[in-house]
Amino acid sequence: MSAGERLRKPGWKLLGALFLLAVIMAAAWGTREAGKRMAFFRVRTIEVRGARYLQPGEIVQRLKVDTLASLWDDLTPYKARVRAHPQVSDVTISRRMPGTLVVTIKENLPVALIQTPTGLLAFDSLGKQLPIDPARTALDLPIVATRDPVLLKRVGAIRATEPGVFNRIEEVRRAGRDEIVLSLSRAIAPTDSASGGGTLRVRVPVGLSVERMADIFPVETDLARRQLRVGELDLRYRDQVIARLQ
Repeated sequence: MSAGERLRKPGWKLLGALFLLAVIMAAAWGTREAGKRMAFFRVRTIEVRGARYLQPGEIVQRLKVDTLASLWDDLTPYKARVRAHPQVSDVTISRRMPGTLVVTIKENLPVALIQTPTGLLAFDSLGKQLPIDPARTALDLPIVATRDPVLLKRVGAIRATEPGVFNRIEEVRRAGRDEIVLSLSRAIAPTDSASGGGTLRVRVPVGLSVERMADIFPVETDLARRQLRVGELDLRYRDQVIARLQ
């Protein structure tokens, strides 16, 4: 068998491909290592994206990027430092030539305020206290009576699925073991005689689907059209919304 015939065999082709890949990887590694030593690739700018409640400066401080850091340094330690922040649920870091790190964060969103011995504090849907100072940051969030994981999870689900309902929630509390009472701002201005002013109570069972909360909208509209004053809407009954008038 000639040398040419041997080289045409699948085994030789595979070995050749592996050898070529090894050469490319070695060249890339060498280029990257050389780039780390070049002042041209020093990190000069850090761009923070996705910050809503966090200040970008907090993220930059947590990164602890050295003045001699290269754009080609391993990004894993930077990601770990940012992800350790209780307000951050996820982070990605990318490079932009010649010297910019782009940090994109996803925040744990606050869903409620809870009264504590030190004042109102923000919590997420998992019951985690978030480092947001309500005195410095405008938080238009419902007040939950206690650090109840069921209530916080419910409010978080409403925020994610039914923002129209969430934006009207003023307070959430339990009414017994299996019921939740939500106090909602009224959809109609308090000056309207049909609204009765104040808040609207909505009574729901603990296991009610979030989508079912939207059933209050057509009921409210119909009652307002008929100029009836409603004090409470009850969703505890299957496929029904019971209106208790004032």
